[in-house]
Amino acid sequence: MDVKVLGPGCTQCDRLTAQVMEAMAEMGIMGNVDHIKDIKEIGKYGVMGSPALLINGQVKCVGSVPPKAKLLKWLEEAKSQIGAKVMEKR
Repeated sequence: MDVKVLGPGCTQCDRLTAQVMEAMAEMGIMGNVDHIKDIKEIGKYGVMGSPALLINGQVKCVGSVPPKAKLLKWLEEAKSQIGAKVMEKR
């Protein structure tokens, strides 16, 4: 699973990174959360606020830290999509 937090390293960005890592651990999802802090790199994703959360390339939120329930839902959806792709390849 590819998870990215985009933001300059503010308190909100760090909080989002920590909450995503906690949610992934709670769900047993292996993977890293990349915290991209470089403004030029962030610009490549087309987001205009921070923090921003991308899961498997999809922008899930910009400018806020979502509730834990929403994070769990998004991660479950991404996990299901990955599982479906694995099944298709077999």
